[in-house]
Amino acid sequence: MECGLFSTRRIARRAHSDDRLADAPRSRAPSGWIGVKKRIKRMFRQIVAGAVALTFVAQVAAAADPKTEDEKTLYALGLALSRNLTSFNLTPDELKMVEAGLADGVTGGTPKVSMEEYGPKIQAFTKDRASKAAAKEKEASKGYLDKAATEKGATKLPSGVIYTETAAGSGAAPKPTDRVKVHYTGKLTSGETFDSSVDRGEPVTFPLNGVIPCWTEGVQKMKVGGKAKLVCPSDAAYGDRGAPPKIKPGATLVFDVELLGIEDPPAKPAAPAAGAAGGAAAKPEAKSPH
Repeated sequence: MECGLFSTRRIARRAHSDDRLADAPRSRAPSGWIGVKKRIKRMFRQIVAGAVALTFVAQVAAAADPKTEDEKTLYALGLALSRNLTSFNLTPDELKMVEAGLADGVTGGTPKVSMEEYGPKIQAFTKDRASKAAAKEKEASKGYLDKAATEKGATKLPSGVIYTETAAGSGAAPKPTDRVKVHYTGKLTSGETFDSSVDRGEPVTFPLNGVIPCWTEGVQKMKVGGKAKLVCPSDAAYGDRGAPPKIKPGATLVFDVELLGIEDPPAKPAAPAAGAAGGAAAKPEAKSPH
């Protein structure tokens, strides 16, 4: 799965609010440990999957390189699953603790800590690690953002987004509620491309108010046929959550965007005939690439 602006749909949809989403009101869970388990059940799935993968990788690393197709596939599976733990930024010693807990849980060993006491602490631990990683990444990006703001033709927008027109367009400018068709290439500040509709040879269409804030604000300044460079500080991109494994928490992103057109909104489904009974309900409009 690619990790870009449009391919990582679930992550992109929640990127608008980063920590605000984490702090948003949630429905009340049942009281007691049953409620706690429900609140962290999804997190445990990712942690266990990542821990299994990392344990597997650690064991294989000391052995011979994978040779058979099955061994190579299993090794690839371990690498894929290990991405679930990248946001923890584990040290080698911390990884050993994760492996020890996994081993005790899988083999039925005696737990060395109480899950009733420490299970609920995992969410806070995760958020703390992500916040520290984001702060470090933001500090590292300051120099890049300062330099980008002084480049010829650059304009720093109120949100901190740095907009530079690279080719003037002659068509209309989109409104926030418009659906736009674009080609884009997304890069990290290192220059590494993490997603590109150009490379895929397939432009994308989406509602402008349904993407990360950097795009909503920046693309409105473009005209159809034009091209622009958007430098997006993390608060206007994926925030403190990032989009692992390629986009770190707090990462500044750079997009080269070409505005190909403004699309008409999807036609509304025709109303069912009066008196019709038992007909199938009309399908809802397909969601944006996010």
